[in-house]
Amino acid sequence: MTRDLSVNPAWQEMDLGLPLPDSPHACSVCLPTWSSVVGYEEGREKIMKRMRVGYPRFFKHPTVERLFDNAKAEVAGENEEVIVLPTRASVQRAHRWVERHAETAVRITSFNGLQALIVPAKAKPEADAYWRFSGEVVSSRQAQDFLDGRPRGGSKSHLIARALAKFTGTTLENTFVFASGMAAVTSVLRALPGVLNGKKTLQLEFPYVDCLKVQELFGHGVVYLNEAVGESFDEALQRIRQGEFAGVFTELPGNPLLRTVNLARVAQACAEGATPLIVDDSASGPLNVDALRFADVVTGSLTKWISGEGDVMAGMAGLRENSPFAAALRGALRADAEEGAPLYIADAEVLLSNIKGYARRMKIVNASGLALATRLAGHPAVAQVWHPSLTARENYDAVRRKSGGYGGLLSFTLKNPKKTPKVYDALRLSKGPSFGTPFTLVCPYVMLAHYPELEWAEACGVPAHLLRVSCGLEPIERVIATFEEALALA
Repeated sequence: MTRDLSVNPAWQEMDLGLPLPDSPHACSVCLPTWSSVVGYEEGREKIMKRMRVGYPRFFKHPTVERLFDNAKAEVAGENEEVIVLPTRASVQRAHRWVERHAETAVRITSFNGLQALIVPAKAKPEADAYWRFSGEVVSSRQAQDFLDGRPRGGSKSHLIARALAKFTGTTLENTFVFASGMAAVTSVLRALPGVLNGKKTLQLEFPYVDCLKVQELFGHGVVYLNEAVGESFDEALQRIRQGEFAGVFTELPGNPLLRTVNLARVAQACAEGATPLIVDDSASGPLNVDALRFADVVTGSLTKWISGEGDVMAGMAGLRENSPFAAALRGALRADAEEGAPLYIADAEVLLSNIKGYARRMKIVNASGLALATRLAGHPAVAQVWHPSLTARENYDAVRRKSGGYGGLLSFTLKNPKKTPKVYDALRLSKGPSFGTPFTLVCPYVMLAHYPELEWAEACGVPAHLLRVSCGLEPIERVIATFEEALALA
């Protein structure tokens, strides 16, 4: 089925839970008003009953929910709950983690070739947390095939790894494909030698919420530096040199503030302290930036720019071939990619098709992101715009590829924050979490990602009224006109 990308489908119908891509496995959800965002975060029945799909890991796809219900009916007893995991390795890890955190006994059983973790009802929050944060999930396509009694074996991840290696600059043997971006991050964390020895990790710059949570939940704690500048940054570099941390994590650029740390300085400190540097390039993508110029490991969500359709979930990790940690990490990452959280073959086939258009899409998105960021930065109602072309540009340029751009992700705030809900409601664009879709997507990111901790986020310099924009493939003149129309209310 073809679509006219000159017209955003959400302009015609902005309904809660509208799956915009042409797929029953869509990852997008539309929250068209500020009140619907608040209602979703507070679990109001009026909003929740209209939700048909949601952001994967946070909101189980209806097909996955049906798989869970079937498993519960078949293998669980009274006052027990079930989560279904893809492999024996993943369910065994979940078993250990949930027992430790819920302080109760849980059990494992096979379920139609998948693995079920059966927990007392009181331990369901911990089981759900493992599902959400580890990223070791059953996809909607995999769930559907199991429900239909036709699960597929085999793997095509090696074909995806081969395509990714051309973008990242590493080799096929050093590229690993996972069921989700968070599964890749979790796998890297788990493999770090220092984590095995009980060391904490260090997070530089404000990250995507779950990247920080993974370090908190599955490591030995995380030291977090919100803004890597000045004396605090100098102190962090000194602690890295002293070998204090199991690994240093950062994003290129950060999400949602789109800042880039001085990776050259961090990499030098990591080399002196024999500490792995892990860089996630999800916000910009490997066509725009060369993370492995400085990083030992690059991680990324393939769900976003690389897929570009919002209809499949996947993640990757790549090792720098000459990294001193490559040999120590390679075996663990390969085992996790093959036996812990492998990408289901049907999802791999969709991703292989989508990835063919990656370079073409990013050229459009880069131009649109730059044009919109420039226009918003000059708008009298806008207080601040965050975009790599405007924010820590020198640091970003140090890792930007010669043919790369500044990406299609940007954030902004209004001079009058109280006008934000009115402007958001008036925007005739699709609204919801995620990014990298073929249509422009807007969300009040902090409200969605940090609703229980808005004061903490504000203290980190991330205001609750921030709006994040993911540029799509529509004509940018039309998108800019839509923003101008809504900003007239500010």
